[in-house]
Amino acid sequence: MNIARKLNNWRKYRETVNELDRMSDRELHDLGIGRSDIRRVARSAVGF
Repeated sequence: MNIARKLNNWRKYRETVNELDRMSDRELHDLGIGRSDIRRVARSAVGF
C-alpha cells in the first residue's frame, strides 16, 4: 500500500471516529453502536 493511500485511509478513519463521537448515545444506540465500539466500527469502515 502506498503512502498516499495510507494517509487517505487514516484521514477517513479519523473523520469517521469524529463523526460518530459527536453523536449522542441515543443516536449511536439507534445504529446499534456502543460508544466503546466507535474505533472498531471506524476501522471496519476504512478497511484497517
